Amino acid sequence: MKKLLWAITFTFSALTTSFSSYAEYYQIDTDQGHAFIDFRIQHLGFSWMSGRFNKLSGDFSYNEQNPSAAKVEVTIDVASIDTNHALRDKHLRGDKYLNAAKFPQAHFISTSFEQKDDKTGLLTGDFTLHGVTKPLTIEVSFVGHGKDPWLGYRRGFVGTTNFKLVDYGIDASQLGPSSETVYLTLSIEGIRRSINDDAKQTAPW
Repeated sequence: MKKLLWAITFTFSALTTSFSSYAEYYQIDTDQGHAFIDFRIQHLGFSWMSGRFNKLSGDFSYNEQNPSAAKVEVTIDVASIDTNHALRDKHLRGDKYLNAAKFPQAHFISTSFEQKDDKTGLLTGDFTLHGVTKPLTIEVSFVGHGKDPWLGYRRGFVGTTNFKLVDYGIDASQLGPSSETVYLTLSIEGIRRSINDDAKQTAPW
């Protein structure tokens, strides 16, 4: 009898642990343009220059019962930089700054997540840019989650962070000390998938 009770207890515990550790997997919705990476940097201390990266991909996982197990991975096509000025974009892609020919991708992969409350959290990970990898912390704000009109399920958040270009081997000293820091905003919307789901969900916009 004791053995039977022990077996039942063990099985229930294993099932509970398995359920609580289950994470939902989300593919970042870049196909339909529902994810954005924007940046700002001062120009000579006189004004702000804004831009974005038009091509990115990635995924994330999240478990409401165990948020610290969340994982995020994002890859950015560096050559897709867009500051609404073709000549400047070409200059930024060149050897002096991003050197997109040699370092075509920037990459972030999370190492930990600390949820502060049901609206905010801190995401820490390794960020690789210009061939240099350094730890980076992103302040996260949850936007929302739920069913969408196309019979899918979505979850979204906004992340903000900043870093100094010199830390990634990019010399912006000629632009002045006010132009050393880049401020990033990541607006991410993901579509829930199963691990083996290769189907693509389409939306009219």
